[in-house]
Amino acid sequence: MIQILIADDHEMFREGIKRICEDNPDLVVAGEASNGNEVLEKVADRDFDLLLLDIAMPGLNGLDTLKQLKTLKPRLRVLVLSMYPEDEYAVRAIKAGAAGYLNKAKASRELMEAIKKISEGGNYIHASVAEKLLFDMRAETSQPLHKTLSDREYQILALIVSGKKVGEIAEELSLSVKTVSTYKVRILNKMEMKSTAELVKYAVEHKLMI
Repeated sequence: MIQILIADDHEMFREGIKRICEDNPDLVVAGEASNGNEVLEKVADRDFDLLLLDIAMPGLNGLDTLKQLKTLKPRLRVLVLSMYPEDEYAVRAIKAGAAGYLNKAKASRELMEAIKKISEGGNYIHASVAEKLLFDMRAETSQPLHKTLSDREYQILALIVSGKKVGEIAEELSLSVKTVSTYKVRILNKMEMKSTAELVKYAVEHKLMI
């Protein structure tokens, strides 16, 4: 039996994933978590075969959780399930230690295939993501400005350009308004820009919009 831990802050989504898994006699949902800290607590207490992990969770996000899991449970296989498009976040997730990345919109169709492939020791990423990973490894030229951002900075950039205000971002990520404001200033400095409008224009030009 494949012991699965589901980590997502939306209970309805966790229930949907559980129903899909229940149709397969080889799978058992052995635990649930609503944020990264709960994930770390649960994997410290017992062994799981596979973690289904959301990126956008309050507090410790999915990518930061992945990085800590590499030290805590390096053999734990992780499939990232996220609403974010594969173009950018999939590459970051794979580099952080995930064995696969699946957009939530495709979960009902592709989840079983992804779980099977990952549990057998393989990886589950789309061809475009694999191509991008290979390109990143071979690239010797300077990276685009958004590549200089940390995972948290990139997450906040994505929320800013999607139209969310600092207060809304702070609430969604369980951060203080001051912390988000500091991140925004840091992002503008790294991106060599002076306003949100410039960030939005850049995001559109580089197809980073969610």
